[in-house]
Amino acid sequence: MSEAGLKALRDKLDSIDNELLELINERMEVVHQVGELKAQSGGAIYRPEREKAIIQRLDSLNEGKLNRTAIEALFLEIFAISRNLELPENIAYLGPEGSFTHQAAEARFGAMSSYLSIGSIKGVFREVSTGKAKFGVIPIENSSNGIVSDTISCLSNYDLKIIAEVILDIHHTLATTCDHVKDIKRIYSKDIAFEQCHRFLENFGLDELEHIPVESTTKAARMALNEPGSAAICSHVGAKIHNLPILFENIEDKDNNKTRFFIVSDFENGISGEDKTSILAQLPNTPGALVEFLTDFDRAGINLTKIKSHIVEGVSIFFIDFNGHREDENVQEIFKKHGESIKFLGSYVKEVDDI
Repeated sequence: MSEAGLKALRDKLDSIDNELLELINERMEVVHQVGELKAQSGGAIYRPEREKAIIQRLDSLNEGKLNRTAIEALFLEIFAISRNLELPENIAYLGPEGSFTHQAAEARFGAMSSYLSIGSIKGVFREVSTGKAKFGVIPIENSSNGIVSDTISCLSNYDLKIIAEVILDIHHTLATTCDHVKDIKRIYSKDIAFEQCHRFLENFGLDELEHIPVESTTKAARMALNEPGSAAICSHVGAKIHNLPILFENIEDKDNNKTRFFIVSDFENGISGEDKTSILAQLPNTPGALVEFLTDFDRAGINLTKIKSHIVEGVSIFFIDFNGHREDENVQEIFKKHGESIKFLGSYVKEVDDI
C-alpha cells in the first residue's frame, strides 16, 4: 500500500474516532439526565438487568466484525464510566489487588471505579452494610471446590441483597525468579490453589516440595519475588503486578475451572425476563418437610438449579438457586406458603444455570 493510501485510511480512522468521542459525550449527557431523575425518585444507578438488555439488543443488531464478547467488554466499560461520572462509589472486594475477586469486580465496574481491598468476606459485608462501600464482591462457589461457607454465613447474618453474579474462568500460573523447575525449593499459594493444581505439581515433581499456604495468590507472588528459590501459584495478573516471571501458564487440573461471584448491595433489581433468584431455607424439623418444600417448586413450574445444605451457627439451612424473579406470580406462591422458612437473598440477571 502506498503512503498516500495509508494516510487516507488513518485520516478516516481519526474522523471515526472524533465521531465516537462526540457520541460518547452525548451519551454521557443523557446518562446525567437519567441520573438526575433517578436521584429524585431514589432509584439505583447500577441496574444489571438494564445493562444486560442493552447488550442483548446491540448483539441482535450487530452485523459487523464485533462478536458478543467484544460488544459486552466494550459497553460494560462505557456503563462503568457513566456510573462513575454520575456517582462515584466504593466497591469492596475480597483480597488484595490482582486477586480473582478483584478481577471479577473490575469485569463489572471497570477500571475507573474506586476499590476497597478487604481481608475477609465478613469485612466486605460489613463495609457495604455500614455504607462505606455501595457494592461488595465476594466468591460464592468454585466448580472444583464447591460452596464458600463464609459467604453463606454472611448472607444469612446480613441484610444485603444479591444484585448480580459474575462467572470468571480461573487460570493459575507457576511464577518464579528461578530459571528451571529443579531450582525451586518452596512454593507459596492459597490452599485452594494448591488443590486445583495438584496434577501439575505431581507431574513436575513439585508435590514433594514445601508448600506454604498464604492468604491470597497475589501475596504468594510478592513473597516468591523476594525469596530466592521460591515460586508462586498465582494468577497471570498477580504475577504481572509484582513483575514475577511466569514459568508455566494454565497449570490448573481442570480446563473448565470457574468461580462464581456475587455482587451485593442495599437494593433489589427489577425483572429482566432472564432472572435467577437465591434464597436460604430453614425448614421445620419434621418428616417430609424437605420433600414437600421441593414438590411445591415442581408444582409451580419453577426450575431449581442448585440446592446445597449448610450448617450456620449450628443450624441446618439450604442454599437454593432457581430460575425466575421474586415478583413472578409462581414464585410469589412459594413465598406466601413458605415465607417463614425462607430468607430472600436476591433476584438478579442470570449469567449461567450452574458452574
